[in-house]
Amino acid sequence: MKTETGFFDRAFDVAIYAILLLLVVATLYPLLYVLFASFSEAGRLIVYKGILWKPLGFSLDAYKSVLANPGIANGYRNTLFIVIAGVIVNLFMTALGAYVLSRKNVLWNNVFMFLIVFTMFFGGGLIPLYLIVKGVGLLDSLWSTIVPFAVSTFNLIIMRTAFMGIPDSLEESAKIDGANHFTILFRIIIPLSMPVIAVMILYYAVDKWNGWFYASVFIKSRDLFPLQLILREILISNSTDSMSTGTSAGDRFQIGETIKYATIMVATVPILCVYPFVQRFFVKGVMVGSLKG
Repeated sequence: MKTETGFFDRAFDVAIYAILLLLVVATLYPLLYVLFASFSEAGRLIVYKGILWKPLGFSLDAYKSVLANPGIANGYRNTLFIVIAGVIVNLFMTALGAYVLSRKNVLWNNVFMFLIVFTMFFGGGLIPLYLIVKGVGLLDSLWSTIVPFAVSTFNLIIMRTAFMGIPDSLEESAKIDGANHFTILFRIIIPLSMPVIAVMILYYAVDKWNGWFYASVFIKSRDLFPLQLILREILISNSTDSMSTGTSAGDRFQIGETIKYATIMVATVPILCVYPFVQRFFVKGVMVGSLKG
């Protein structure tokens, strides 16, 4: 009986690992396809049909064209500003809100929390948001993608829950020593919540890096376009001519295909490189922010 049970357990484990392996392949292959295509020779890629398991030849022409395009460099600068300034604003505002909502002696705490959570399900819509952004003078500015989205309700709830898990005795000891609320927050609460802070940095940075919709609504000047708007223009509008000047029409069409893949890699790899540095905090931070609330 034990032998039969052991056999079914092993068969179940093998089936689970096989399913997980298929999921990994299904998730990883699109990225590998883009990577292989970006290094392929344009003439061979354009006529190739089927699954791509390695680069077709080897060529860096697409990357040279992408990196030589001033629009890509300008998009990088704008996106880096949005990410860095946005994450700083997001963390500061989220930490302030989470600290207030995590205190037990705040008047109408539950009412404020209900109103904040209410915004996760109901909003005013795009037109009122556009009118507000225009009214405060942020239209056609990089700050229009930062200030209106200073706090994410979901991230606020996670950080609030993490702050609630810190013992009250630490706050009481600090108050006895004369510490005010800012001292308690920045000298005690935040240093003890670094796993959650790391998760918030990742969440906000990925959101800012990948954001394109609100930038397309609020920003009209091309020199203020973030990288994702440049990428969207290349992929949807098929506008790779500015990156393939000096070539014939046929060669321009061929290299345009590899330029699309190279642009995707250039826009994706930097944010992928951030994850390994915060991965060790990720699971712990999410768990800390979900245990109590």
